[in-house]
Amino acid sequence: MGTKRKIICFSDFDGTIFMQDTGHILFNAFGCGSARREILDKQIQSGERSFRDVSEEMWGSLDVPFEDGFEAMKTALEIDPAFQTFHKFCLNNKIPFNVISAGLKPVLRRVLDHFLGEAASAHIDIVANEADISTDGSSWRPVWRHDTELGHDKALSINEYKESAKLESDDGTIPMIVFIGDGVSDLPAAREADVLFARRGLRLEEYCIEHKLPYIPFDTFADIQKEVIKIAKIDDEKTKGKGLPSNFNPRANLWRRVSSKNAVPLFAAMTPREEKMFVWPETFTQLKGVQENAAVEAKA
Repeated sequence: MGTKRKIICFSDFDGTIFMQDTGHILFNAFGCGSARREILDKQIQSGERSFRDVSEEMWGSLDVPFEDGFEAMKTALEIDPAFQTFHKFCLNNKIPFNVISAGLKPVLRRVLDHFLGEAASAHIDIVANEADISTDGSSWRPVWRHDTELGHDKALSINEYKESAKLESDDGTIPMIVFIGDGVSDLPAAREADVLFARRGLRLEEYCIEHKLPYIPFDTFADIQKEVIKIAKIDDEKTKGKGLPSNFNPRANLWRRVSSKNAVPLFAAMTPREEKMFVWPETFTQLKGVQENAAVEAKA
């Protein structure tokens, strides 16, 4: 592009890069089944059980060797038709592209290796949970990134990445943070990124409209590529790559500050109710319990 400011992309995986959900394919075919999975999803939404607790039941229900499970995913998954071109665009312009997911890293890596080729896949960092999968497939156990009820706190992972990548350069300029997503689990990024892309017609876009959050709708990654070029050039004209991005979102610094386990409940307390249920279910459950006890005491 010939522009000066560094751009860094973070993207959801299921429903964003791929149209389907890798976990759902496995659970429906080799695990708890779609009916039980829907019940478990509702338990997360209601605050009855934490995301980590429910996820452990779902992954623990699987009884299939890894490669057999992958064969099912390979058949069922559909990649965004323009993603490979967009990824080449990122490589050509030295734009780091990172996947951030609540799923299992071995599963996501195997899928990317197949659809992109191992050489191209190696350029994508995957921030997700590791997994302990037995050879015969009778045991699938997530190895959680964080010792919290979330298992993988996306906010902490973003902060960890920023620290390791030294996002603020020596001359004080700050890179432009782009996030690409589709659903409710991407709501924190919707509030914190400098530039947000939401897949058209899905829950993340609905949320942005409801809460008047700035976003750019997309149908394929070709739309994202066009907009990134346009945004980068506008920023270059306005700032020459110095200081803050022209579309800088000060809330993006919040992820940089949320760097400890103890800070997560406070971050969650400032989060809308719907977002708590899906992203910090254990904190939502605690707050819900406190509210219910207070209501009982008030009536007494």
